[in-house]
Amino acid sequence: MNTATPLFPTPQLRAVSWLAVLLCLAAVLAGCATQGSSYSGSGATELETAADDTEARKRARTRLELASSYLQDNKPMIALEEQKKAVRIDPSFYEVYALGGVIYMHMGETQLAFANFERAIALNGRDADSMHNMGWLHCQEGRYPQAAALFKRALSVPIYTGKSKTMMAKGICEARAGDTSAAEVSLKQAHEADPGNPVISYSLAHLLFERGDARGARSYIRPVNNGQYANAQSLWLGIKVERALGNQRAASELAEHLRRRHPSSQELMSYEKGAFNE
Repeated sequence: MNTATPLFPTPQLRAVSWLAVLLCLAAVLAGCATQGSSYSGSGATELETAADDTEARKRARTRLELASSYLQDNKPMIALEEQKKAVRIDPSFYEVYALGGVIYMHMGETQLAFANFERAIALNGRDADSMHNMGWLHCQEGRYPQAAALFKRALSVPIYTGKSKTMMAKGICEARAGDTSAAEVSLKQAHEADPGNPVISYSLAHLLFERGDARGARSYIRPVNNGQYANAQSLWLGIKVERALGNQRAASELAEHLRRRHPSSQELMSYEKGAFNE
């Protein structure tokens, strides 16, 4: 295995349908949720909730909800307009910057995304979602130590509910950096935390297969291909795993599923060319 090769090139990931469902609209693994505690990092002694909202905060939150809805509808410019209105109403509200970062990620404006996430974290030292997002941006830029540090910070936040997502991102980033042993540990931790997540299962199966453990890979890719989130990418990996284990019948069955469900896919073209080692 060439350990310098990214486990998941970004264009591949963006083509995978269930990633959009499970990992939101931003750059694949971005932690799109901006919910969580409204903790103020400026000396507050307790966590804030919506019950503590001022009138300005309530109006900003309404704009924020509109912005989020527009982003989900793939209307980033309108989402950005609503986010900017929320900033003007309440510039001390960390969530408006957290969502601003996600919007800019969706638009490919990396530096603006960084600036918004940094502002969100400055206002809320427990904004693990923004730490996760910044970590993923660093990973995409090849700044692996910075990514690792941000993932570690996010995972250290006790109230953070997205830890499996961050452990998965951490594992994928470690694989991109060439540390496949650490990547396996992180991805297995992510799987233990969220065993039903097909993206985690696929990620782990892909890593194990590339490391020469086809039997281990099968235990993770089979449930994906037997479930509702099977797609061309997972079926193609399943075919290669079964071939490596000498199970031609299972490989042929998966190939038939691939041909029937994804007749125009690049994976089917690779299968028909016999490009099993590319």
